[in-house]
Amino acid sequence: MPKATSTPAKALASQAVPESYEEAVQELEQLLAKLESGQLPLDQLLTHYQRGATLLAYCRERLAAIENQISVLDEGSLKPWDGV
Repeated sequence: MPKATSTPAKALASQAVPESYEEAVQELEQLLAKLESGQLPLDQLLTHYQRGATLLAYCRERLAAIENQISVLDEGSLKPWDGV
């Protein structure tokens, strides 16, 4: 039975979520540049796309969490600014 090998593409797909929203956005931008270059082999194209989808889901979750926190603050203690 052949031994499973780890390729850079497989390693990319299995990476953990980034430590911050900004880190995720930076990685997404790098992946997008690679995808748009048209220079990736097919197997790497799919792996990069999957990683991008994972990062995008992470970013959307973080944004939703922040929006919920802001909503709670707005309802609880913040008053509309009257410009004075």
